[in-house]
Amino acid sequence: MTADTVSPGNYGRTGIDLAELDPAIRPQDDLFRHVNGRWIARTEIPADKARYGSFAVLAENAEAAVRDIITGTSAPAPGAPAETEAEKIAALYASFMDVDRADALGASPIAAAIARALAVTSIDELVTLVAEFERQGGAGFYGLYIDNDPGDPSRYIVFVMQGGLGLPDESYYREEQFASIREQYRAHIARMLGLAGVAEADRLAELSYELERRIAAAHWDRVASRDIQKLYNLRTFAELQALTPALDWRAYLATAGAPESAFTEVVVGQPDAIEGLAALLIESELEAWKAWLVWQLVRGSAALLSQEISRANFDFYGTALTGATEQRDRWRRGVSFVEGAMGEAVGKLYVERHFDEASKAEMDVLVGYLIEAYRESIHALDWMGEETKQRALEKLDKFTPKIGYPVKWRDYAKLAVDAGDLLGNSRRVAAFEFDREIGKVGKPIDRDEWFMTPQTVNAYYNPGFNEIVFPAAILQPPFFDAAWDDAANYGAIGAVIGHEIGHGFDDQGSRYDGDGKLTDWWTADDRAAFEERTSALIAQYNALSPE
Repeated sequence: MTADTVSPGNYGRTGIDLAELDPAIRPQDDLFRHVNGRWIARTEIPADKARYGSFAVLAENAEAAVRDIITGTSAPAPGAPAETEAEKIAALYASFMDVDRADALGASPIAAAIARALAVTSIDELVTLVAEFERQGGAGFYGLYIDNDPGDPSRYIVFVMQGGLGLPDESYYREEQFASIREQYRAHIARMLGLAGVAEADRLAELSYELERRIAAAHWDRVASRDIQKLYNLRTFAELQALTPALDWRAYLATAGAPESAFTEVVVGQPDAIEGLAALLIESELEAWKAWLVWQLVRGSAALLSQEISRANFDFYGTALTGATEQRDRWRRGVSFVEGAMGEAVGKLYVERHFDEASKAEMDVLVGYLIEAYRESIHALDWMGEETKQRALEKLDKFTPKIGYPVKWRDYAKLAVDAGDLLGNSRRVAAFEFDREIGKVGKPIDRDEWFMTPQTVNAYYNPGFNEIVFPAAILQPPFFDAAWDDAANYGAIGAVIGHEIGHGFDDQGSRYDGDGKLTDWWTADDRAAFEERTSALIAQYNALSPE
């Protein structure tokens, strides 16, 4: 039984809906279809989704529950201050749901920013304008984020990662299988610029696309970009500046509102990709960069503009890239907007209404038993030596489970929200989060922080914290019920728990020790034995194809 394909049903105390089992398929022949076949046969993937299963079903239910929470408070009138968290939540939602206002405004909310981008006269001016827009949630040259340092997990550090692209990764710009996507993308940029009222849309679209193609030429591929050992490149501020001489980092940070002290040391994820983009910051490329910046403004704001612009953006990023043929209902997108802005404030209310504390206690027991099962499994490994086993057991002992919701909630007191200003809300939220994130550097690690909201139907393992996290929303059927027989819970949420623990020992998680430090705690022989077995699993998976 796999957690992401079982539909909610009539489980009873056993936790298993016997009416769903398909007697026409013997479990010893195909257990997956014996359990899930009837649901698969009668269920179509909804037009607004590219995939569907119990995660999606529960996520839809959580969205509906959150909508009820949001709409339970009246939003202040446009222009009036939202004081309480509930009023801010309601105001954010109201600003997104005001379709008439969005349609009347069209692309005018970004017109001034576009004009400023087109008026840029130098690379230095471009750099500071990109910094200004990045603070407001726009795309920067690179991906910047804060996390604890893999080499010293007791401190926060800035990560500088490759960026600048509008397609999912560098392969889309070069592989033959994506030739059609590339042509659709070029046409999409031109269409969107035209809808935004940008003159010479076709010319600017071509300039922007070709610049992205040159940026992509230096990007690392997906495989290299998930190898933490390759990504961990500690650099001083001076070394970062030397790697990107055309980008004045002092000016960039000053405009973005980030203290230079936060960049005393940084992790440069893909040094040659970082260097490759900066090498294009030359005067002969200025027109292309202006076109690129205009496209980033339009692309990044499209979902917050008129229905026509939002739908056109979905036609490419939804239909062309994922196969979904319909946009999600606007209220669902509104819920996502609110959760992206004030997710923990919503989560606090969600937990009050929808989470049973008995579930937390039962999950503590389940997690404890799963960790013990891993302990027995590690002891029983015949290919792993005693030295590595001991280090693995030490890591397992240091796992930190988090269940349901944070022990302390995020404070949104300084976030200003206006029910009549959708794009302004988005920009203020981005600046609020920018300051919160950059403000972590130099402070003690907050090990109580969550990186998912309680209303998220998912779970995660965080290697830097060596923690496994199970939000409240996943702790319901078909994954979990405190009233079920133990066997059902172990078969459902137990699989999720085991999956997350397993990330601590997979090809990347196994590079971190129990304190979250990136270090090689394996003997060479044990690592070779591990990779031999994972290679066999990869080969087996590559030989499979769906019916």
